[in-house]
Parts: sequence; C-alpha cells; structure tokens
Amino acid sequence: MKKITLSVAALCVAASVSFGADGAALFKSCVACHGAAADRPYLGGKVPALKSIASAERLESLKGYKAGTLNKYGQGAIMKAQTARFSEEDLAAINAYIDSL
Repeated sequence: MKKITLSVAALCVAASVSFGADGAALFKSCVACHGAAADRPYLGGKVPALKSIASAERLESLKGYKAGTLNKYGQGAIMKAQTARFSEEDLAAINAYIDSL
C-alpha cells in the first residue's frame, strides 16, 4: 500500500510539472489595465503595451515587481500587489502567453 501511495504522489507531481501554469488563465487578471491582447498602453501611454516589450525584459520586470525591487513608471506598489500571488512558473507562463498573442 505504501508503494502505491508514493507512486500516486509521484504521478501527481509529474503531472503538475508537465502541464505547468496556464498563462492565458493567469493573464485574465491583467486584462483590465493591459487589454485582452496585451496591446493597450496604460497611464495615457506612459506605460507601453506589454506586447511591445521584449520577452526577456518583460519577464525580468515581472520578477522585479514581484520582488518589490522595481518601480517603473511609478507602478511598483500596484504591480507588486498584482504579482504577489504568482509563482516564478506563473510569471513565465504569463510571459509566454503574451508572446503567443
């Protein structure tokens, strides 16, 4: 019985790693400000559309906002709050989803 329990647990972990985070679902919380296609500039054009930012730069910005070390365009506090619930895997999935748009 112990072997079966461990096997099931291992399969669950493997499944969660292989399927990963759903960037499209996670991005829904970003739509109000950045638009459904990540093409909406924000703050009267002060913040560029997410699609116009290079993928690597965008991911590093997401990580910086989450860590609280970035305050681009004065949006550090709001972005820290927005990214706080996301894991690094979630941020990568959101970034990949934006790339796919």
